[in-house]
Amino acid sequence: NGVIVAPSADLDLALRGVAFGAMGTAGQRCTTTRRLFVHDSIHDAFVARLKAAYASVAVGNPLEGDVLVGPLIDRAAFEAMQAGLAAARDAGGVVHGGTRVGEGASYYVRPALVEMPGQVGPVLEETFAPILYVMRYDDLDAAIRRHNAVAAGLSSAIFTRDLTEAERFLAASDCGIANVNLGTSGAEIGGAFGGEKETGGGRESGSDAWRQYMRRATNTVNYSDALPLAQGVSFEI
Repeated sequence: NGVIVAPSADLDLALRGVAFGAMGTAGQRCTTTRRLFVHDSIHDAFVARLKAAYASVAVGNPLEGDVLVGPLIDRAAFEAMQAGLAAARDAGGVVHGGTRVGEGASYYVRPALVEMPGQVGPVLEETFAPILYVMRYDDLDAAIRRHNAVAAGLSSAIFTRDLTEAERFLAASDCGIANVNLGTSGAEIGGAFGGEKETGGGRESGSDAWRQYMRRATNTVNYSDALPLAQGVSFEI
């Protein structure tokens, strides 16, 4: 799941949306934000704020009111996360976070923000853990092509106040869910939920929840005394 942050974005809104999408549920959600593309003109300032959020977020027992990030499900999840971070380092990434918090039977881990030189290695795979890969972009169409150049296609988002950019993204995002100024995590209950490519398999919720029980018919009612013909056919007698 990828997010694009454009130069015109409300950066306060984008920061909250990206942080929740990437760190909420300890990254163990099918709609968790995995990749982030930030425009060159705002990259350094925005990523600095994001790093600060990652460093300050509370990790621990999620039953406590001030804790936002709970545990990974088990040791295997922790080891998979560490393997993904090692692969990111090998590919030239700079890792912030990702370390284990505390000891014992539970696996509490600080969410990891990884600055990547490009979309390579583990960025092309989904590690079901709180890892966010951050990359720069300078051209929206190129960013959308990179966004689409992965095998999965469930949820996506763009933060922008430019209507043209928003429409270009909605038309081009190769995902079942495409949002504007809203993160990837979760789904609107009134809309259909499902993905494309390797995330395919149909839709559920929204109108799709009941359409599978229906037989569809197309009805046209003509209230005029003329005879309109399909495809503009002219037939006069």
